[in-house]
Amino acid sequence: MLHEPSAHVGVSRKPLIPQLPHRVPGAEHRLPLASLALLLQASYMPTKKPTEEAARCAICSGTGWRMVPVEHHGRTVEQATRCECIRQQLGDRLLEAARIPRRYRHCELSNFEHEGPFRSLASAHMASLRFVEEFPLESAGLLMTGPIGCGKTHLAVGIAKELISKKATACLFYDYRELLKEIQNSYNASVQATEMEVLRPVFEAEVLVLDELGAAKPTEWVWDTVSHILNTRYNDKRTTIITTNFTDLPPAGAEPEGRVVRAAREETLGDRIGERMRSRLHEMCRVVRVEGEDFRMKYKSASLR
Repeated sequence: MLHEPSAHVGVSRKPLIPQLPHRVPGAEHRLPLASLALLLQASYMPTKKPTEEAARCAICSGTGWRMVPVEHHGRTVEQATRCECIRQQLGDRLLEAARIPRRYRHCELSNFEHEGPFRSLASAHMASLRFVEEFPLESAGLLMTGPIGCGKTHLAVGIAKELISKKATACLFYDYRELLKEIQNSYNASVQATEMEVLRPVFEAEVLVLDELGAAKPTEWVWDTVSHILNTRYNDKRTTIITTNFTDLPPAGAEPEGRVVRAAREETLGDRIGERMRSRLHEMCRVVRVEGEDFRMKYKSASLR
């Protein structure tokens, strides 16, 4: 629960968000709760002068508010509403809170190659655009499968950035191995963060992007941990976008195979996370197959010519 700081002499305070009539498009009360919380925090934040971003705004002159005409009992009156510069600041905060690694910050759906020699990726790109358009009415997540370097992470990050900029959705990015490492580090007595402090934002994010699921060596602890994360988000009806380099197939022994085939088979997603969790993913997500060449190897080879 947010509390207003105690008053300080000589310090101006941004006003609270008013109750806007439903006729005003883009009213703040229509934002997702997690995003609205950040906006409220900004409203409570004591400032002696407007922020640098707001001070440059030609619409609100740094106040953070603008007046819009609305119809009220047959006459036109002006109603205060948040300026777009504040929404831009909210978007910047959400983007920073999303923890997108610097390596992927250039990734957008708009700059994803899906034409010409990359037309095999067109269906995955279209599925990503449709996901953004339908969210949050359609809250099922995405399970993006495909070979290494074909653009799965690019699409997942592009989706998150679109949701942040267009729908003020609080997103969180985590590399699967890094998340497990942070959880393990929390068991160290010298580390201040507890396991729950690491997991809480993972549990509560409106949209979680979990990159390279199955990349860590499977152990009982790993299986228990991924089970805890996915089951919690499933029960809370949270949206999860997952990428994996492993084929979406059951583990060895789950299906009848010849001895030669079994000896030559590659590991599957079922091998890495267990069949029970793979089945749970199918309840949580729509499967999107990302087919294409390894971009990283292709461009690296081209640069050496």
